[in-house]
Amino acid sequence: MYNIIQQRKKFYILSVILLSVSFLLMAYSMATVGAPFRLSIDFTGGVYWEFTLGQQVQPGDVRDIFLERGLGDTAVTTLGDEGNRMQARLKEVTPEMKAEIEQELGDRFGGIETLQYRNVGHSVGSEVTRSALFAVLFTSIAIVGWIVFAFRNVSHPLRYGVSAVIAMLHDIVVTAGFASLLGILVGYEVDALFLTALLTVLGFSVQDTIVVFDRIRENSRRHMGEDFETITNRSLLETMGRSLTTQLNAFFIMVAILLFGGDTIKPFIAVLLVGMISGSYSSIFNATPLLVTWESWAAKRAREQAKMATAA
Repeated sequence: MYNIIQQRKKFYILSVILLSVSFLLMAYSMATVGAPFRLSIDFTGGVYWEFTLGQQVQPGDVRDIFLERGLGDTAVTTLGDEGNRMQARLKEVTPEMKAEIEQELGDRFGGIETLQYRNVGHSVGSEVTRSALFAVLFTSIAIVGWIVFAFRNVSHPLRYGVSAVIAMLHDIVVTAGFASLLGILVGYEVDALFLTALLTVLGFSVQDTIVVFDRIRENSRRHMGEDFETITNRSLLETMGRSLTTQLNAFFIMVAILLFGGDTIKPFIAVLLVGMISGSYSSIFNATPLLVTWESWAAKRAREQAKMATAA
């Protein structure tokens, strides 16, 4: 029987590398754009402009019109399948410049009809950020509380909850680092949908971890004569097939969306996909090994204290 737990130091090193790269990417983004990611107008404030043109057109051709007027941060994407419905996210402009751009778009692409034009204030971004941070904090506390309650019949249930949350935070950092990488390479801007992806990743990560922990609880009763490391390794091997099958189903769907889906949803799916892969990895190679390491350290400390008490 292959022993995953005995190889845990290798997985710890890999996780440290992933986390270090993620933090470096966010630090680079912080140094270049002033934030860990490139932020959309959902956070920085600006203008959301949705319109249809008189003919099919490429987003790059539309963006050129904004670039000609010094609006280099403008993001233009296609909506729908017709090829003439567009959305632009840009910094706030004067009514005169807006009219000028609208005139140029209409003249060059056979007419324009504005469907939606609205200003997004900084307060919206601040509110979204606060809500996201509160959601992560609440989720972490709730997960620890629920696992402590659900695993109250095993020894030291708090260790199960804390190990699950540490693995979950690992997935958040890796996902955030990937978002920074997308911003550096292709100019991806984080919006409110990114927060949805993060919260979804949390759910997937914790789900896999709890499946493994539940099997550890069952095997602890079935194999009472075995040491904890053997029980946890057995539990990992027994649940790995189920966990990977579940994740592969979602993986194939997301890859299909990346290949054939619309441009507006592809960054969201890419971030979600990386987060799910990280969640599958951390639930197997981080959460459970951390639990074993904690139990081993606590047992060693208890033996040392017993020796000191005996010597005294």
